[in-house]
Amino acid sequence: MKKKAIVLFSGGLDSTTCLYWALDKGYDCQTLTVSYGQKHEKEVCAARQIAEKLGVKQHFVTLNLPWLSASSLVDEKQNIPDLTMEEIESGHIPTTYVPGRNLVFLSVAASLMDAIGADAVVAGPNAVDFSGYPDCTPAFFRAATEAIHLGTARGVSQGVEVLAPLMDLSKADIVRLGAKLGVPFGLTWSCYSGGDKPCGHCDSCKLRARGFAEAGVVDESVR
Repeated sequence: MKKKAIVLFSGGLDSTTCLYWALDKGYDCQTLTVSYGQKHEKEVCAARQIAEKLGVKQHFVTLNLPWLSASSLVDEKQNIPDLTMEEIESGHIPTTYVPGRNLVFLSVAASLMDAIGADAVVAGPNAVDFSGYPDCTPAFFRAATEAIHLGTARGVSQGVEVLAPLMDLSKADIVRLGAKLGVPFGLTWSCYSGGDKPCGHCDSCKLRARGFAEAGVVDESVR
């Protein structure tokens, strides 16, 4: 019997690479995609398209948490910041940080895992090329993993896996891994701004562009 995994899946570069990684490792995967009022709702469409291409079962959840408008990623009145790479990598938490997003997402994923008897949750946090979000760090992920082990029936009865295969990889390393696994880069969506085409100015676009350039791989999504 294959182990079953819930993959937190936004349709972006990192989560798509995680999905392909989990499939390559032999997991029977189901995806979980969350709408939370993000400006870049296009990522949900990307997630749907990629999951359908792979033939994996999908779960979609909508969260209506009004206080998430504290983030410029959600609040239409706030502009997405256009920061330099030095500012992005300074460790300062930018306005695109969504309060507790990964904590909420992992909790929902753990609940789904517990309900359907899955063996693992796979998520795509990265602590190398990232925007300084506190819920993308190894320390946070270790604590969340321990909570899932202690707070789910499946965790306390037989143990579960909470996997973050990209945590210590650079964005270029993620692109190389994705290329090796056959990730359809042209179908993924990373831009925060929510337009028809990637803006090229947000944190996510800049980190993605540098990763592809350093990996020497063409990003089909910006063609």
